Amino acid sequence: MRVAARTEVAASPDVVWAFVSNPARYLEFMSGITRWEVTGEHARGVGARYRMLMQVGSAEVGGLVEVVEWQDRRDIAWTSVTGLDQRGRWRLRERSDGGTAVELRLAYGVAGAGLTGWLAERIAARTVERNLRQSVTRLTRMVEQERLRRRAAERRTARVP
Repeated sequence: MRVAARTEVAASPDVVWAFVSNPARYLEFMSGITRWEVTGEHARGVGARYRMLMQVGSAEVGGLVEVVEWQDRRDIAWTSVTGLDQRGRWRLRERSDGGTAVELRLAYGVAGAGLTGWLAERIAARTVERNLRQSVTRLTRMVEQERLRRRAAERRTARVP
């Protein structure tokens, strides 16, 4: 099953990247995520590993994921090592107005589960898609609030003689 959520953020890719590239912030804006813990030797970049769980109905699903692609201010992609078969991607693209187009994609499946697995994927899709939409909405709010706080601080600093 493949799901995706998109948004446009009124901030530069640098500012958005500071959020999506920092695993310590995921629980702040990722809806439905109950665990996102660094489990490898490093927290960022290709090879970084995380224990990730998402609440879907009454179950927590996920497993160990590893970052397989890392392109600064543009892309982070991960794939499952153990647990639920999944592939995910953050995609950031600068817009002509200086803002950022953000996309969060997730493809998942229950390997070898046949018809019952297919049915479980279909039932979970609504919740997973809602979690992704809420996550990009929360990310947008947090990034834009941070941008406004920085501008206000700069104005206060500029006024001080």
